[in-house]
Amino acid sequence: QVQLVQSGGGLVQAGGSLRLSCEASGRTLSAYSMGWFRQAPGKEREFVAAVIRWSGSTYYADSVKGRFTISRNNAKNTVILQMNSLKLEDTAVYYCAANQFDGLRNKASDFGSWGQGTQVTVSS
Repeated sequence: QVQLVQSGGGLVQAGGSLRLSCEASGRTLSAYSMGWFRQAPGKEREFVAAVIRWSGSTYYADSVKGRFTISRNNAKNTVILQMNSLKLEDTAVYYCAANQFDGLRNKASDFGSWGQGTQVTVSS
């Protein structure tokens, strides 16, 4: 399995931006479809965004569409989540994840490899 190590995140005021990175080791990232999920206290882990292997197609949850951008740099074995216009409700622990499906999977159970999680806190 691929190992995923996350970086980025932190505290930001509403309307600000943050960038999350997820670096893969042990396998070539281009062979994986990558997703970002988030989990707020007391809530289930929810899908945020995905980029599909080979095609590069991207998908977003309605709640982040137009504000977040997922991208991948296969040369650096890294996937990025750029988060702009952050809102209070974006506060959560964010996780990157990997699978080897060729189409969109937006359930956590469809992902077999996970990063360690990183806290994103948006303040007013």
